[in-house]
Amino acid sequence: MKPTLLVMAAGLGSRYGGVKQIDAVGMHGETLLDFGVYDAFHADYGKVVFIIRKDIEHDFRERLFDRIARNMDAEYVFQDRTALLTAEEAEASAGRTKPWGTIQAVLCAKDAVKTPFTVINADDYYGRTAYKILGDYLSTLKNDDTSHAMVGFTLKNTMSPSGSVTRAICVIKDGDLVSMEENPKIEFAPGGGVVTHMPSGDVTLTGDEPVSMNFFGFTPKAFDSFMEYWENFKRVNIREPKVECLLPNGVSEMVTSGQGSVKVFTTPDKWFGMTYPEDKATVMAELRKKIESGYYPEKLWEK
Repeated sequence: MKPTLLVMAAGLGSRYGGVKQIDAVGMHGETLLDFGVYDAFHADYGKVVFIIRKDIEHDFRERLFDRIARNMDAEYVFQDRTALLTAEEAEASAGRTKPWGTIQAVLCAKDAVKTPFTVINADDYYGRTAYKILGDYLSTLKNDDTSHAMVGFTLKNTMSPSGSVTRAICVIKDGDLVSMEENPKIEFAPGGGVVTHMPSGDVTLTGDEPVSMNFFGFTPKAFDSFMEYWENFKRVNIREPKVECLLPNGVSEMVTSGQGSVKVFTTPDKWFGMTYPEDKATVMAELRKKIESGYYPEKLWEK
């Protein structure tokens, strides 16, 4: 069965200063997501599901979705603050203004995903090889398998010169994930090198650490583990106004609790993304190079 592409596109883009998910970066108004979906389509993915906010629906359809839907099976679901909350939980968290993070996002799409699936961020470019690797792997799995996967990247190759980034640093043994922890603020140190600012204090890194960029491959069985993690998270954090329930932490819990395994693949492709406004020019230049080399057609979609 063909895998599904699940796109997390409900972020607020606070550091970018706008709705980067639908910002045009291609030569014919294509978004960065267009290129990711195009790569997945040509890696034989059968469907794409987008997770978005209700307030961007009109622009999302106009600038991206309607074009994608003319070329492959596509749908979208909504994520908001009250999704997957009881009435009591919604009232208890009334002081919160934004959704609850990437675990909640993935769970919002549970009913729309019927096959093994790849999860991606809307604002990251992963390269065609990554989609092919996970697509081939997922196509061998059944829906109740617990042998999941991810494509890992090297930290120094995922940094932004414009400011700090959030990355999940991974511990890997014999090609399998042992654990991972989300680091919410990693940046280049003033004197050189890389530093992560953790609640317990600053930690100097080499830059060669393997990290997750939320490029995961799951079977639908993973939803059970994520729902358990989400319910536990809510019990502790329902009154917190800013804390988020993060996918890498949920995946790490799934592995350490024995509910599933995660095979780690690598890719030779270069990552780039749109975290800050200054990143847009870099993204446009990188995509233009790929178009000029023939890697992508000048116009991605015929319709």
